[in-house]
Amino acid sequence: MTSKHIKLDFAATLIALLLLTVGVVHAQQTQSTNPNENEAAIAKMSAVPVGEWQPKSSLIVPLTDVRQARYPVIDVHGHVYARTPEEVAEWVGVMDEVGVEKTVIMTGAVGDRFDEAVELYLKPYPERFVLFAGVLKEGINAPDYPQRAVAELERCYRMGARGLGELSDKGFGFTSDPSLTPDQRLHPDDPRLDLFWKKAEELKLPVNIHFADHPSAWEPPDRTQERTPGFQRYNQYGRNSPTHAEVLKIRDRFLTRHPNNIVIACHLSNQGHDLASLTQTMEAFPNLYLDMAARQYEFGRQPRRASVFFKKFKDRILFGTDRGREAEMYRSFWQVLETADEYLPGQSWWMLYGLELPDDVLRALYRDNALRILN
Repeated sequence: MTSKHIKLDFAATLIALLLLTVGVVHAQQTQSTNPNENEAAIAKMSAVPVGEWQPKSSLIVPLTDVRQARYPVIDVHGHVYARTPEEVAEWVGVMDEVGVEKTVIMTGAVGDRFDEAVELYLKPYPERFVLFAGVLKEGINAPDYPQRAVAELERCYRMGARGLGELSDKGFGFTSDPSLTPDQRLHPDDPRLDLFWKKAEELKLPVNIHFADHPSAWEPPDRTQERTPGFQRYNQYGRNSPTHAEVLKIRDRFLTRHPNNIVIACHLSNQGHDLASLTQTMEAFPNLYLDMAARQYEFGRQPRRASVFFKKFKDRILFGTDRGREAEMYRSFWQVLETADEYLPGQSWWMLYGLELPDDVLRALYRDNALRILN
């Protein structure tokens, strides 16, 4: 190599080093002026109320548009979402559109309120709706309460009731009256209800009961709270309420006391966060069934474990929604249950993942189990 070439190479190297040095200095200068801007951005985002935070995901994944359920569906957990004949007709149209053959309306009602549901749902659409009634809550401490409760159950049955529910005990009993002392509360295992449960068994009426609630309802509504602010209307922290575990013990005493009743514990018996424990419960009580209503956010967060659980108990889990009557609501269930889609938007900011359940499990969950146990 000539000296001329060496000089040129040296000059080029020197220029490159100078440019690099200038770049480093410029970067340092830029960084030295950015901290204030960064702090301002952090402060701005920190000021966003937690209830208003709606992050947009940058993840790009394939999504499946499931317009209709793969098999006909019986939704075992609806409520009186439609209150006029026109709204009921509109709901039936949505059911046709998404593949729902029949919906169970959890009136939880007795007396005039139950009769109104008969007029609104059952008489115009006897093949599309099933009505569940409630339990009499007045005069629970009177000596004749057991007989009156049975008499109203029989009346509702004659009017068309084919099940009971949604009966709810989140710790304060069926009356949900926190003013009652613990010994006055009417829990499912109460002897005052023995005649009632016996009559339900004779009439072959399945019983849908909401035991406890999501365990976060017993946790303080602070920065560690798992569910979003909207769910805090269910929060029982600091109230004179039995704990989540204590309410589940009431459930177990009830199931032991009444082994011949068909019992549907809705919302995965509020044990969907702990499928190992729920497996033990299912194995201990063969008359216990589950509905999955409003618990996509549990099984959709743990698709592998949930898939195993659903396959194991495919003959004792029923499809339910408990989330209104919109077409897209139903389709969100089809997507989680039928596909392998990932990172699907769910409730409480929780992203969900498809279980991709096999056909035999889908048929059982969607329809076959309901046909077997519904009256």
